[in-house]
Amino acid sequence: MFVHPGFDPIVYSLGPIAIRWYGLMYVVGFALVWWFGRSRVRANPNGIWKQQDLDDVMFYGILGVILGGRMGYVLFYKFSDYVQVPWKIFYVWEGSMSFHGGLLGVIVALAWFARSRKQHWLDMTDFMAPLVPLGLAAGRLGNFINAELWGRPTDVAWAMIFPLVDKQPRHPSQLYQFALEGVLLFAILWWFSAKSRPRGAVSGLFLLGYGMFRFIAEYAREPDSFLGLLAMGWSMGQWLSLPMILIGIAMMAWAYRKGK
Repeated sequence: MFVHPGFDPIVYSLGPIAIRWYGLMYVVGFALVWWFGRSRVRANPNGIWKQQDLDDVMFYGILGVILGGRMGYVLFYKFSDYVQVPWKIFYVWEGSMSFHGGLLGVIVALAWFARSRKQHWLDMTDFMAPLVPLGLAAGRLGNFINAELWGRPTDVAWAMIFPLVDKQPRHPSQLYQFALEGVLLFAILWWFSAKSRPRGAVSGLFLLGYGMFRFIAEYAREPDSFLGLLAMGWSMGQWLSLPMILIGIAMMAWAYRKGK
């Protein structure tokens, strides 16, 4: 059994300016996406992606993550609360982001970018999909450092006590998600996308892989206290992941059928 170290959420502060671990992890995630993206562009100099295209799409992708993530949290998790105090929607410094909303934001951003470049939007998503788990991995490490989104009580040997929560041993579910949605999903997608695949296949595998890993990890993650478990004993995260699994399967089937 382990005890969470209780990291200081602030990395460094100078007067009223504070650098927080969670915000730093966002920067690390975007930096990893940019670095590996440039590596993939250099490996395929005759492809449709150029260095400048990656730099440009990063800007729109960051906007999609932040705006979509925030609006997704508002709509999927606490809509009734924000209806009463709508100005708090803009309090992004308080955290509270939704991956599923961020994903929708990125899809919209990539669709707009593809249209501006007169490219097929699935070519854009197929390129970016293998890079997304890098950002997810960094974000989950930020969750662990902040001791948030902890797991359900358990008696497994590697259980962890989060002193700021209670004295119960719990699953370190942030690390499960770091390993599954981050490291493992990145490895699978990076390998799969290294060879030419039918248009939409890489994007479909991302949706399928993330949906499955998130669905599994949710069994170890403590449900949001203000929602609890929903129908069939599933969490909101599981219900939002189910469409991703189904759409991912359908996209891969469509891609390979059309690619024949």
